[in-house]
Amino acid sequence: MTRFGTLYGIGVGPGDPDLVTLKAVKILQKVDVVFAAASTKNEASLALSIARPHLRHGAQAVRLDFPMTRDQAVLDKAWRKNADIVAELLGQGKSAAFLTLGDPLTYSTFGYLLRTLNGLLAEIPVQVVPGVTSYQAAAAHTGRVLVESGENLAVVSGVASEEELERVLATASSAVILKAYKNMPAIRRVLDRLGLASSAVFVTRLGHEGEAVYQGLDEVPEKPSYFSLILVRRGA
Repeated sequence: MTRFGTLYGIGVGPGDPDLVTLKAVKILQKVDVVFAAASTKNEASLALSIARPHLRHGAQAVRLDFPMTRDQAVLDKAWRKNADIVAELLGQGKSAAFLTLGDPLTYSTFGYLLRTLNGLLAEIPVQVVPGVTSYQAAAAHTGRVLVESGENLAVVSGVASEEELERVLATASSAVILKAYKNMPAIRRVLDRLGLASSAVFVTRLGHEGEAVYQGLDEVPEKPSYFSLILVRRGA
């Protein structure tokens, strides 16, 4: 009977290596292999660069390539290929960490990998280590209160439809718009209609080169960085 090593899904936070949790650091210093997801368009993994100061000397790092596409057939093939790579190593009894930006279960590649692995080998032991999300870091950096008392917080994808964005933002006390990079014209229109554009805080590339914070959306580029988000709160 095969005795599988443990797979750890580790969130390395938004960019600052000091925001990696102590639990994550302890695991990174003992695992046999570190898997780092990266776009096929990029030469390096940002998550790996964040975690690198915490890796033990001589740790094996394996890059897993994922295409940036919405073609489901291409995505399924990539997930299966990468899940096979991870499963083969775990089947050797080795432990591994799969690195993700922010939190492993919040808009993360780890969720897709986990589902694919479960479909192959449900007996693989998995532990998830939560990480600091980009919007937590952005709120801390700007001193922006997210929610208090009886308020509610909505976390919404910026690539959602304009109708869905408006539906959620119209009822939320406070909201975070993640992935605010591809759909800025629609996001602007929705926030303008709801009277929230001038009080919104746009944060891009927090903790990285090119970091910028905008109060309101007037000066925000039409095509901002992939690492961009918006904090919205009524009455702010």
